[in-house]
Order: sequence, then structure tokens, then C-alpha cells
Amino acid sequence: MTNEDAAKLVSDLFAATGSGDWDRAESMLTDDLVIYEADCVPMAGEYRGKTALRELYNDVFTSLDIAELEQLGQTVGGDYVINIARMHFAQPGLKPAELCERFTIRDGKVSEIKPYYFDPTALTAAADATKKAGN
Repeated sequence: MTNEDAAKLVSDLFAATGSGDWDRAESMLTDDLVIYEADCVPMAGEYRGKTALRELYNDVFTSLDIAELEQLGQTVGGDYVINIARMHFAQPGLKPAELCERFTIRDGKVSEIKPYYFDPTALTAAADATKKAGN
């Protein structure tokens, strides 16, 4: 897979998930996909299998009340695509969370996703605000 193909795969994956086209999104994932979320974030843990990304999105978007996931850029090399993004939260006054996500590509599909957050406290603040708003 060329760097251009790998970049397009990840961009297409974001487009599919953003539009809620989970059948299309899951066609771009390996059966043994694994997503690792750090222990310091509200959605900590491992998400596994073809439906892992859908499960993670459900956890993230409901627990953090994300208004927008802004794509800032991408870089590609070898079997990896690094996506740079910013999460904007629905609650006024919360600072956005910035992150880089490492996508591992195997056999033309995404096999692993590992996000790296610049400041995980932004996620905790958003989760706390979402809980308060729900009460």
C-alpha cells in the first residue's frame, strides 16, 4: 500500500464514521482490530474486533458530548498513518482536547488505533461537565 493509499484509507474511515456509515467503516477494519485508550482518560481500556470503533465512538461521544472532531492534518510512513485532531466539546468554556492517533495498516485495512492526548485533563473536564448536564 502506498503512502497515498494509506492516507486515503484513514481519511475515508473518518468520513464514514462521521456520517454514521458503520458498514463502510467496518469494511476498512481488520477482524482483529484493537484500539488502546490510555488509563488516564474516561474511556480507558481496549476495544477489540470489527465493531470496536463503533463502540468507542459511542462511549466517547456520549460521555464527552463532543460537538466537533476537527481534522488538522496527517502524516504517513511505513505501515502507519498519524492523524492530528482536535475535539471541541458542546459545553461552553471547555478547552478543546488535542490528540494524535496512530493508525497501523495491515493488508490494506486498519488493524490498530492508538490515540495520544496532549492534555488528558481536558477529557476529564468534558466528562464531568457531561455528567453534571445529565443530572
